[in-house]
Amino acid sequence: MDPEQRNESGGPLLRMAEVSKTFPGVRALDAVSFELRAGELHALVGENGAGKSTLIKILGGVYPAGEFEGELHIAGAPQRFSGIRDAERAGVAIVFQELSLVPELSVAENIFLGRLPAAGGFVRWSGLHRQAQALLDELGAAISPAAKVYGLGIGQQQLVEIAKALSHQARILVLDEPTAALNDVEAIALFRILEGLCRRGLGIIYISHRIEEVLRIAGRITVLRDGKVVATRQRGSLGRAELVSLMVGREVGQAFPEPQGTPGAVALTVRGLTVEHPARPGTPVLSDISFSLHAGEVLGIAGLMGSGRTALLNVLFGAFPARATGDIRLDDKPLRLREPKDAIRAGIALVTEDRKALGLSLGASIAGNMTLAALREYASAGILHKQQEMAAVERAMADLGVKAASAETVVGTLSGGNQQKVVLGKWLLKRPRVLLLDEPTRGIDIAAKQEIYARIGQLARQGLALIVVSSEMEELRGLCGRILVMHNGRIAGTLARTEATPERIMAYATGGLRN
Repeated sequence: MDPEQRNESGGPLLRMAEVSKTFPGVRALDAVSFELRAGELHALVGENGAGKSTLIKILGGVYPAGEFEGELHIAGAPQRFSGIRDAERAGVAIVFQELSLVPELSVAENIFLGRLPAAGGFVRWSGLHRQAQALLDELGAAISPAAKVYGLGIGQQQLVEIAKALSHQARILVLDEPTAALNDVEAIALFRILEGLCRRGLGIIYISHRIEEVLRIAGRITVLRDGKVVATRQRGSLGRAELVSLMVGREVGQAFPEPQGTPGAVALTVRGLTVEHPARPGTPVLSDISFSLHAGEVLGIAGLMGSGRTALLNVLFGAFPARATGDIRLDDKPLRLREPKDAIRAGIALVTEDRKALGLSLGASIAGNMTLAALREYASAGILHKQQEMAAVERAMADLGVKAASAETVVGTLSGGNQQKVVLGKWLLKRPRVLLLDEPTRGIDIAAKQEIYARIGQLARQGLALIVVSSEMEELRGLCGRILVMHNGRIAGTLARTEATPERIMAYATGGLRN
């Protein structure tokens, strides 16, 4: 995605020169220069805190002129944005990882939100739908303009955001972690759409922690570290190990822990588990699920969005509001999991896929979050022993490598990787028998990923039984001794690590193969 197109002036489409930005006590950007060509997909990578978000917010007018040093030119013309609207008028559109759609509104209403075509005080619905359909057709998106956003999958919502960006006549499109919530099939479809946008002359800035996809699709890659540009390289001029080393500033060892040894006794048994859809009686979400999980084992679960992966973990945690039949046993003792406290008491813990909405209290401290599930262990006669609680939290922070000023630091101010470590620490303080991990490395940088991988390996060696759901096949293949592949609420196949090629996983996930 790197054609040598140029704008009319012969220069780059975007030029940011010697851009610096300082927050109280922190130099977030230090004389950063960055260029984007028309028709180019240029990846911007770096660890959390490297300065990527700050640079993009300057480009998008979030930090207006006067709040940073340096120059910004689009198509050769100098720009001084006073706000987001100025950036949009100049042709800059940003699709953030946290999508900004209104679920209750239609696709068309979201695309033209705040700009609905009207006459005589009435919305011209036919015109609205016609314009929205034209934008969706440009993207090859089989989505009805009248569909409500809450009924769309995350991949389709991503396309609606891109259609909204195109409706502003964007020349520069910024995508922040666009595949973080997509499976491999949806990601490949997105890459094809981006190729088409590049052929039309759009310049795309692509931010991602997924190294393999960056190396695959980017024409050029710029690496930020500690607020500075440390390298800009052409596609094919560097490999994974060198790119990771540039990002973290040191040589990085093996990504995944050593393969597990021989698993221990069976810890969790699931037999004939069938679960109805809570809103559609008679429609199964899960059908005849059966498997065993051993102590000291990391069991992977693969599958496309909607295959039942997350529903299965939620059922095992007592958090799925539906009627279930079948047998679930822990250490060969039957379990009745009507609500999460039943699972917690039995020794089952869940790290959810959405840490901000479901795993953390963002306004509370690290200590307040980490001991939330285990407060009874630090109290007697209804009195909390603060010193004992803080000692446990500080040990967990040191053990997990949580980077923060103190245990009283507000969790919402931490990076994604450190937030994920806090969620993990919350459950490890409960000393569970079974740990369920749903997308455990989503949206975190490469260094934090490797720390979490190492911790998963360590927990398995200590005898904990773990289930990992992930949309990243390489993650599953690197961490797990076995992988269950789900399709339409059923286990379509079970693969040993040595059998789990990407092709076989995808064949089971799409229904092309069955055990």
